[in-house]
Amino acid sequence: MATIYNEIKVNASIDKVWSTLTDLELLDRYDPTVMKSTLLSTEKSGIGAKRKVMMKDGKNWFEEKITIFKPNESLTYQLTDCSFPIQGLKHSYSFEKIGNQTKIMQVMEYTVKFGLLGKLLDRLMIRNQSDIGIKKFFAGLKSYAETH
Repeated sequence: MATIYNEIKVNASIDKVWSTLTDLELLDRYDPTVMKSTLLSTEKSGIGAKRKVMMKDGKNWFEEKITIFKPNESLTYQLTDCSFPIQGLKHSYSFEKIGNQTKIMQVMEYTVKFGLLGKLLDRLMIRNQSDIGIKKFFAGLKSYAETH
């Protein structure tokens, strides 16, 4: 299993960051790599809430659900299906209040399909592309949380 770690400080309250990250219908408003985020569950937030995300390229997509939901402490999204050559992906977030700021830490864990070929693909491109995407996501989240 591969792991990617990222963190960012946001000039917004932990409550604002939490409510933004846990509203499954908001993702396309702040993630520049996402075209559309559609709610698949009756729950809009909380454990079991599920969404389908269509990427900006118009062909790639993923479905994920919330599996850990501890307000202002920890949040985990688990991949349930996708068009990417990965499986078992999860994004786990933790939060730290620092004065008027919120530090968001994210650990992405995933396994690439296709055995050895998948491991090679991961080293050559998947890991780097995923990290770039997460950094864009974080920049968009920061901007949205600080201005809305």
